[in-house]
Amino acid sequence: MEPEMEDKTLELMTTSGMESQNLVDDLSPKKNTVLKLSNGPVVGSRKRPSEGNYEKEKEHCIALFDQWSEADQVEFVEHLISRMCHYQHGHINSYLKPMLQRDFITALPAQGLDHIAENILSFLDARSLCSAELVCKEWQRVISEGMLWKKLIERMVRTDPLWKGLSERHQWEKYLFKNRTSEVPPNSYYHSLYPKIIQDIETIEANWRCGRHNLQRIQCRSENSKGVYCLQYDDDKIISGLRDNSIKIWDKQSLECLKILTGHTGSVLCLQYDERVIVTGSSDSTVRVWEVTTGEVLNTLIHHNEAVLHLRFANGLMVTCSKDRSIAVWDMASPTDISLRRVLVGHRAAVNVVDFDDKYIVSASGDRTIKVWSTSTCEFVRTLNGHKRGIACLQYRDRLVVSGSSDNTIRLWDIECGACLRVLEGHEELVRCIRFDNKRIVSGAYDGKIKVWDLQAALDPRAPASTLCLRTLVEHSGRVFRLQFDEFQIISSSHDDTILIWDFLNVSTNGQSEGRSPSRTYTYISR
Repeated sequence: MEPEMEDKTLELMTTSGMESQNLVDDLSPKKNTVLKLSNGPVVGSRKRPSEGNYEKEKEHCIALFDQWSEADQVEFVEHLISRMCHYQHGHINSYLKPMLQRDFITALPAQGLDHIAENILSFLDARSLCSAELVCKEWQRVISEGMLWKKLIERMVRTDPLWKGLSERHQWEKYLFKNRTSEVPPNSYYHSLYPKIIQDIETIEANWRCGRHNLQRIQCRSENSKGVYCLQYDDDKIISGLRDNSIKIWDKQSLECLKILTGHTGSVLCLQYDERVIVTGSSDSTVRVWEVTTGEVLNTLIHHNEAVLHLRFANGLMVTCSKDRSIAVWDMASPTDISLRRVLVGHRAAVNVVDFDDKYIVSASGDRTIKVWSTSTCEFVRTLNGHKRGIACLQYRDRLVVSGSSDNTIRLWDIECGACLRVLEGHEELVRCIRFDNKRIVSGAYDGKIKVWDLQAALDPRAPASTLCLRTLVEHSGRVFRLQFDEFQIISSSHDDTILIWDFLNVSTNGQSEGRSPSRTYTYISR
């Protein structure tokens, strides 16, 4: 390299090094740098050499600036900012940030807009609402006068069945969904109520996990009866179908038998009711429709050639299935006006169970298959294969099908793609009945056991199989035929002629071992 070129290279390297050092110095924090994050000026941002004309020039510029329009002022400031370096931008940002912040919750009531402030805070969850109360007295006033703890509880009751059930059972629902009157307690009542509700919920969840329950037992045997094949319940009553051809209606509080419906000439194998009618299916091959309050027979449907094993009805549609391997789809215009729409065939053995929604009818059979049909057209859609033996029970809801089989397993299916999502193992004999909600699967089997499974864990492929069964409940001395459950209880029926009520809400822990409770028994002897 020539000497002249070497000198220029050295000069360039030296200059670059000095610029780099200056850049580091600019970005490095100075000991005398103090940033005041307020609406005032930035104090002591950097030592500036004193210049004699600066103050006069500054005052002159400010005087000119004040004479300009707002648009001109903005344009001028934009030009100034564009000529500044990144370090200066940082100081300006620190100065502007607190100026741009507004306490709108305090400002809105001052403008007569309390309702807007209340509406904004009403979207907070409990933890955030607690924090908001601590911001200042004005925020606390808005929350209190807006009754926002009451509104939070009301929102939970509307959207969560567990909250709704607790509000009814503990009778604080009477203080909800009412306008501000003398009957409505102050906001402080709801503020103190909220943690009590959370404690109740945690206790119920713990009772489910640990199997703690209060047990009630209905002995409903008669001289020629050896089983309770089906049941359904609400807050007031339990309706059961028995092997002795009768339907018995029980008071859910006193456990006394209120009414006996007779008319079937075979065992009552399945039933469903609503506020108007009870619909039952029997081994006598008929379907009967009864008036709920009077017990009068309103209609008798004769179609199937063998026992009616299961039925479901909703929204003017009923589906029945039979040992004759067929499925019947009915239009229910009224309890007395029921007409056959379509017969679905395809199973090669008795059709043990059906379920449906607006999109699909789902059936399961002793031929080891689950078949899916279109609800609107009744056309066949697909078959789900996987069980090694006949399928005895299933439930279908929101794309998920859960089935139980005589291969002693429970399978979870995606109805849209037909994939088996999980296999649950644990029962020692045929799985006879199964129900699920958004948290749990509850199954009953011929081994006399009821098992509670974690649904969300079962849907997680990473969850170990050993963690899926939360609890096994053993009280029945015979096969479990049917069960139903909600957030607070399981009600089950069995070949041992009993109906058991497993109460996970009202649990007394005095002197009890985990998972067992003293039982209350009512025995009904029919004549």
